[in-house]
Amino acid sequence: MAEASRTGVDQPLRVGDLAALTSATPRMLRHYENRGLIEAHRSSTGQRLFDPSVAEQVRSIRRLLAAGLPIEAIRELIGCIHDTDRLEPCAVPLLVDHLHAYDGRIAELTSTRDALKGLIDASRG
Repeated sequence: MAEASRTGVDQPLRVGDLAALTSATPRMLRHYENRGLIEAHRSSTGQRLFDPSVAEQVRSIRRLLAAGLPIEAIRELIGCIHDTDRLEPCAVPLLVDHLHAYDGRIAELTSTRDALKGLIDASRG
């Protein structure tokens, strides 16, 4: 529980507490749980309780989402996340695939932009 020592938290976190630690909303956390990215246990009253180490997972998930990876890809990478600041080498093939896909989309958009610009320039005479 490295997270416990870093945050001073050594007991299960409720969804609101985890949200405060990670800058994620409770709704996002429930979505991550429903999609199998994080795991919660239930209290006797039905509240979600998260291990403090889940905070690091959430930070990594948010970082990967910000990099443009879809939830499905992140689910595949969960086993390659052991540190918020870096992924294990097992992540590289999937990341390269997504990078190539984005490069292709960028090339298509650039071509479309150039075509539109050509039409505009031709219309201006």
